[in-house]
Amino acid sequence: MTAATDMTLAEARDRLAAKDISAAELASAHIQAVEAARPLNAFITETPERALEMAQASDARIAKGEAGLLEGIPLAIKDLFCTRDVMTTAGSHILDGFHPTYESTVSANLWDAGAVLLGKTNLDEFAMGSSNMTSYYGGVENPWKREGDNRKLVPGGSSGGSATAVAAHLALGATGTDTGGSIRQPASFTGIVGMKPTYGRCSRWGIVAFASSLDQAGPMTRSVRDAAILLRAMAGHDPKDSTSVDRPVPDYEAALTGDVRGLKVGVPKEYRIDGMSPEIEALWQTGIAWLKESGAEIVEVSLPHTRYALPAYYIVAPAETSSNLARYDGVRYGLREDGDASLTEMYEATRGAGFGAEVKRRVLIGTYVLSAGYYDAYYNKARQVRTLIARDFQEAFENVDVLLTPTAPSPAFAMGEKMDDPIAMYLNDVFTVPASMAGLPGISVPAGLSGEGLPLGLQLVGRPFDEETVIRAAGVLEAAAGFDARPTFVTGS
Repeated sequence: MTAATDMTLAEARDRLAAKDISAAELASAHIQAVEAARPLNAFITETPERALEMAQASDARIAKGEAGLLEGIPLAIKDLFCTRDVMTTAGSHILDGFHPTYESTVSANLWDAGAVLLGKTNLDEFAMGSSNMTSYYGGVENPWKREGDNRKLVPGGSSGGSATAVAAHLALGATGTDTGGSIRQPASFTGIVGMKPTYGRCSRWGIVAFASSLDQAGPMTRSVRDAAILLRAMAGHDPKDSTSVDRPVPDYEAALTGDVRGLKVGVPKEYRIDGMSPEIEALWQTGIAWLKESGAEIVEVSLPHTRYALPAYYIVAPAETSSNLARYDGVRYGLREDGDASLTEMYEATRGAGFGAEVKRRVLIGTYVLSAGYYDAYYNKARQVRTLIARDFQEAFENVDVLLTPTAPSPAFAMGEKMDDPIAMYLNDVFTVPASMAGLPGISVPAGLSGEGLPLGLQLVGRPFDEETVIRAAGVLEAAAGFDARPTFVTGS
């Protein structure tokens, strides 16, 4: 029988329902795994006592026949989601010690479905980064290693702690947030499934804001089926979030029919970028062949404004960051540095000590592009480009059902690499940012290994609120890839 920490979420759900294992046993196994994996630094806050209490309550509900959708399933929650009475830091010193008195809507939905909280996962500070190296609490280690190379690798970012927790079998699933690729890119780096749903599908209420017009919560799991199950529990309309869309949440698991015959899959020619790794191109071509062999029709499409997506994103996102992070002033909660006598000096001292270098960089960029004389030249132009990017996708989806692209331009890189070159770091999101700018659903599926034995992902992007088609195609891609490699941390070799 499969070990408790090696099961998929779907397998655990079925075994809990059959009473082959108790929620308390499942939680205990994962608590032990989390403790044994502390060197990976995946968690900022562990909650073993709460996990056992929640698991015992789940066992009682299962015994009464009152099990919820995720009853007894142990999950890791990115430390960007506010959790009542559990420290929430956003990976930043400025929120160190902050214990919310309320629960984010997404996490509340999960607890209502019966899920169990293992703890809060590490992340790039305020979700700003592609490596999980900007966290005040230290970098997260990828559970994978290059063949013949013992150097520690990054798990990607910003949801790197969640990605490592799932890939290292510390949790059956995890929540992430995706602003420009922060679910999909770390999923690719760690060999798991990561999905960014349509903007507005999951509530943003109670999630520490980075860029309000881009941030979206999503699931991180070890299979497409698990992602479908977890997304169903996370999603739903929330009157507390003005960007939340009021439409029914489908049974995403039912979309996994295994049949893509007649589905039109678009291949955007602009995603063939200069300097792209030959093995990424080869994997992309293999993915195209898999879907074609499964009965899908392959259609080349053009997204001509794709090349402007990354620079436009790094104007829009920092601008919104500058506005959102103005609330961290040392007055109401979190860190306070007294400075000298004046209120202004207290603000300066608090923010100087509380924010890390990457956050300061983006706040300054955002403040600059919003300043008088530059607002029209930069921010408004970026918004106009964003409209053109969304129009490109809209026109492409008149002829195709989903798009297939690589997820990331490379496999995971070593800790410390690219840290002194922000542009090289930002380029990690070159394939994921366009869908984020258009608010579209996207999923990364592990599809192969690099020449050095590291996971590589393929991305599917769909129409707004058509997660079902994306999940259906992802299920077929997953089956064709047959990705069963496990990270070095799990195999022990």
